[in-house]
Amino acid sequence: MHLGLKKRLALEAHRLYRHNEIKAHPLTYFFWECTLRCNLHCQHCGSDCVADAIPDMPREDFMKVLDGLAPHIDPRNFAVVITGGEPLMRADLEECGREIKMRGYPWGMVTNGLALTPERFTNLMNAGLRSLTISLDGLEENHNLFRGNAHSFERAVRAIHMAASVDELTFDVMTCVNKKNLGELPRIHNLLVNLGVKRWRVSNVFPKGRAKDNPLFMLTNDEFRQTFEFIREAKKQGMINVNYDCEGFLGNYEKIVRDQPFFCWAGVNIASVLCDGSISACPSLRGDYIQGNIYKDDLWDVWQNRYQVMRDRSWARIGECRKCKYWRYCEGSSLHLRDEKTKELAYCHVKRLENAGV
Repeated sequence: MHLGLKKRLALEAHRLYRHNEIKAHPLTYFFWECTLRCNLHCQHCGSDCVADAIPDMPREDFMKVLDGLAPHIDPRNFAVVITGGEPLMRADLEECGREIKMRGYPWGMVTNGLALTPERFTNLMNAGLRSLTISLDGLEENHNLFRGNAHSFERAVRAIHMAASVDELTFDVMTCVNKKNLGELPRIHNLLVNLGVKRWRVSNVFPKGRAKDNPLFMLTNDEFRQTFEFIREAKKQGMINVNYDCEGFLGNYEKIVRDQPFFCWAGVNIASVLCDGSISACPSLRGDYIQGNIYKDDLWDVWQNRYQVMRDRSWARIGECRKCKYWRYCEGSSLHLRDEKTKELAYCHVKRLENAGV
């Protein structure tokens, strides 16, 4: 894979921007894993959520964290995103939203849409819901197979239709590519366009949790390349703003299949509170990147004085990364793609694309 001069100049400019962001590390995106309970049993789940998991975090505990952040945060440049598990499993989700709204913060959530009835959607909007991500992982047969529920597709489509009809809601659909739905991407594209969706994120499934040894998600290198070729063509059509998700440096596909070059924002602009109180960054990072716990640490102090493992990536220049010619722009790829024991990169997007002849 050869990077042309124009591409290198763009990546150099983004590298400077990235390092300035790391130095300043403004906290702008804050995830709350409010529950590990879920109403589905998806084949790709990275946190292995179940219907009866550890108890939900009391909303009062999370609100104390927000109150502690208040002197340091500008609400105009800060958003709270509620995730899980499945947030809609919480009967008090609307009250959680109202309390976040009362503190002046915009908030959103990530959902599978199964329990998002019209009544509940209205209640959540009234509670301050301003951003929403809904998962759709295929047409009806494959989505239901993937999600393990015969009603999942119809409920997800209902939720997507409702969300796409509200102009003041920042909304996107997320699709995880696998062997069964790769060929369906053009038809999923048409379905979303017909539903009025304006933003669509496409991603591969990283090999953790239930997905680790599932052959459904083990795309060949050529199938991997096909994902990006589909996005390239969909972007040319311009009917929907489709982007590859934020993981993995993509070489020549940068700025072609996503609007902004690769940047792992974990611990730079993104923090999270997990269900047990653990302080982390992107919720995709589990126990191996925990920085503290809200029940014994002050989150702002943790944000200011820890997270070095995420902000200084020099430690990640090991294994295949040690002599990689793209290190300057990649700096070790997404942290959740590194082996939990060896810390070497377990899943390299550029290597896979090069092996596919790109």
